[in-house]
Amino acid sequence: MVDIEYEIVERIAVLSESPKGWKKELNLIKWNGRPEKFDVREWSPDGEKMGKGITLSKEEVAILKKALNVRNDV
Repeated sequence: MVDIEYEIVERIAVLSESPKGWKKELNLIKWNGRPEKFDVREWSPDGEKMGKGITLSKEEVAILKKALNVRNDV
């Protein structure tokens, strides 16, 4: 298995927390030395383990933001 290197550049927001203490967070992360991306995923209480997530470029976040702003119920 290949090691994945990451650096959390900025912790932006905690979106939710499970009863077991796992937190779903929005962060800016550099993966394997690449430019930073927005990242949404769950992290264990000690921050050592992560769940599956999604990474988005700045352009993708701008499109998502625009799409959410169009919705009146969000």
